[in-house]
Amino acid sequence: MTNEQRVSFVEQIHHKDRLLAVILRTKFRSEGIEFFTPGDFSQQLGYMNRPQGYVIAPHVHNPVPRQVSYTKEVLFIRSGLVRVDFYDEGQGYLESRMLHPGDVILLAYGGHGFEMIEASEIIEVKQGPYAGESDKTRFSPVPREKLVIGEQK
Repeated sequence: MTNEQRVSFVEQIHHKDRLLAVILRTKFRSEGIEFFTPGDFSQQLGYMNRPQGYVIAPHVHNPVPRQVSYTKEVLFIRSGLVRVDFYDEGQGYLESRMLHPGDVILLAYGGHGFEMIEASEIIEVKQGPYAGESDKTRFSPVPREKLVIGEQK
């Protein structure tokens, strides 16, 4: 895989100088281990490709105090077709992308909404504990006629 192909399977969505999301397409391949999120993110997204027989030493995670200000979430698209809409912090619509089976997206900042274009299975991983309705502010989605679906790079 060329570096250009590799980059095309990792998409970063930015607004101004803030990273809103990272999309890791199902076709992404690399050797070893690679992380796609800055080290200071409270949720990390990485990829590992290890050969048969490779051993990750048994380990436990030590208690490390962390402060989480924004919930970050990771979605794994198992099946179907999902449109994700990105919004800025002020709830202004920015753009959309299509997510396909095998794609993974980390949502970091800004707002987001989804429409299931096809019946879809999604696995979600995010920080807890869940704070109930105080965890998020809901708002109206972008009207269909204003959708701007970005190209998969």
